[in-house]
Amino acid sequence: MFDLSGKTALVTGASGGIGGAIARTLKACGAKLALSGTRAEALQALADELGGAEILPCKLDVAEEVEALVPAAVDKLGQLDILVNNAGITRDGLAMRMKDEDWAAVLRVDLEAAFRLSRAALRPMMKARHGRIISISSVVGSIGNPGQANYAAAKAGLEGMTRSLAAEVASRGVTVNCVAPGFIASAMTDALTDDQKAKMFERIPAGRFGEGSDVAAAVLWLASAEGAYVTGQSIHVNGGMYMG
Repeated sequence: MFDLSGKTALVTGASGGIGGAIARTLKACGAKLALSGTRAEALQALADELGGAEILPCKLDVAEEVEALVPAAVDKLGQLDILVNNAGITRDGLAMRMKDEDWAAVLRVDLEAAFRLSRAALRPMMKARHGRIISISSVVGSIGNPGQANYAAAKAGLEGMTRSLAAEVASRGVTVNCVAPGFIASAMTDALTDDQKAKMFERIPAGRFGEGSDVAAAVLWLASAEGAYVTGQSIHVNGGMYMG
């Protein structure tokens, strides 16, 4: 079950916590990996941890260099079976004070880059009549969040784009889905006070933050043969924070 032997995957945003967890999980199940991220040292450390020859680290900014990423992955790994659109940024601020450049930056990385990568990945996937595109959305794409109009709009757009792409390519053996995390444990949540954490836990029926591995498990299912009949879906991983 969940055997990815012989499959190749490109994971963006791999130098972050969730991206790293996804990469480790896919590699543990046999996938060859191309990893992209903006933090060169963290990306190389992950590549070294996961082991050399079947790992391609690509230090780049998906907002600026996205067109080169899929061809590089195919050239190194020979094919592309799985694309995980995980790269994302935030530029938080109340809407009345939000600068145009902060709106545009988030939409460019969190939505436009995911579209351009998906478009590029569809070419080899449709030719092979097999593929998995999995984009990391967010619970705020469904419920919104004050101070994150740009981020919420990008993530909601990502889910709409996912459903449209899924309808276009399902007949060619390609599935397109989202995984939408809630509050996931990170360096940011570690810095919160106990009182701040308690207030956040009040919004989460499970009473705790999720882990990167929780998100990675959902990605693995969608990437595997066991997830072949699931497409156009947003899988929420949020401890019950949103039940759509």
